[in-house]
Amino acid sequence: MNASPSHRPHPAEWTETQSLLPSAERDLPAGRHQFHKEQMMARIHEDLRTTSRTSSRTSGASPVAPVKRSNPFLRRTILLPAAAFALAGAVVGGLALTGGGTEGGRTALATGPALTTRIGAADAKGAPQLLERISLAAADTSAPTPHKGQYIYIASKVAGTHIKTVGDKSEVVSDELHSRQVWNSLDGKDGWLIEAGETSDKGITLKSDVPFSGAYNALAALPTDPDALLQRIYRASDANRDPEVPRDQAAFVAIGDLLFESYPPAEVGAALYKAAAKIPGVVSVDDAVDATGRHGVAIARENPVAGERTEWIFDKKTLRFLGERIVVVKATAGNPLKVGTVTGTSAITERAVVDAAKQVPGQVS
Repeated sequence: MNASPSHRPHPAEWTETQSLLPSAERDLPAGRHQFHKEQMMARIHEDLRTTSRTSSRTSGASPVAPVKRSNPFLRRTILLPAAAFALAGAVVGGLALTGGGTEGGRTALATGPALTTRIGAADAKGAPQLLERISLAAADTSAPTPHKGQYIYIASKVAGTHIKTVGDKSEVVSDELHSRQVWNSLDGKDGWLIEAGETSDKGITLKSDVPFSGAYNALAALPTDPDALLQRIYRASDANRDPEVPRDQAAFVAIGDLLFESYPPAEVGAALYKAAAKIPGVVSVDDAVDATGRHGVAIARENPVAGERTEWIFDKKTLRFLGERIVVVKATAGNPLKVGTVTGTSAITERAVVDAAKQVPGQVS
């Protein structure tokens, strides 16, 4: 889940720390890759594999020049849709987008105002039952089993939100909803990324000598006993999380990272949901909306330190995983965003096995 930057500051720190970021991290607009601190610290991959994966990002001139990143396991989940929530009936404070132009060979994404949404009602008692049903749905073995030499293809829609500062004025703005395509080999050592506004149209390589932790082979090696799996997740997140991130929240986010831009075997996916049911504070949510405007039910957990709730969204009938969103549900001193602000969203639009990197489903290699 995958082509992502190294640690970025919490929103409350953006203005003070932007000038301190290394130059390699500043080739994209400040905040484009802003992730909540809990996402940065839930690094379960340190225990699920022997070493860290490196992947790559380019300056638009060379689509394959690699740049090492310290934590490419993370993905763009704290993202704000400028258009999707208009379709979903979210409260819109004006949708006119501004921007465009180019940045290092990439076309800059247009930006617009932040959006808000209704906060779905949380039910702690309903979470175990919903996760049991989701686990049973995930155990369905009808999905094709990938074979050596094939790639996992994930297409999604994402968008981002960040604090834009011009002179002495700052405002919260959102990037427009845009497409993201990722290919990863089964061993996690090869892959490709194409993302509007982030790479050129041709994309960038994810080739590395060190395997991606969310790769199919790595996931297939995980224990399928929920208790053993959860112990491993806690052990990994305890070793790597920021002290400000609550232990249970780090474990919850780590499981979400393993579920999003990956293709876990059915029995592993089912075990991950059963493990999530054992984490204190996990709730069900009656209604949540993904980046493309699809309504569903959600499994969620609030980070009380940040006042934000991470929600995994599922189709209400099939219980298929749709995507994620993160919503501000409580005002805190460290978070400048208003309650009801959607600080991030994403939606999986296609998940498939293909024969080659850059091949899309249905295309002959």
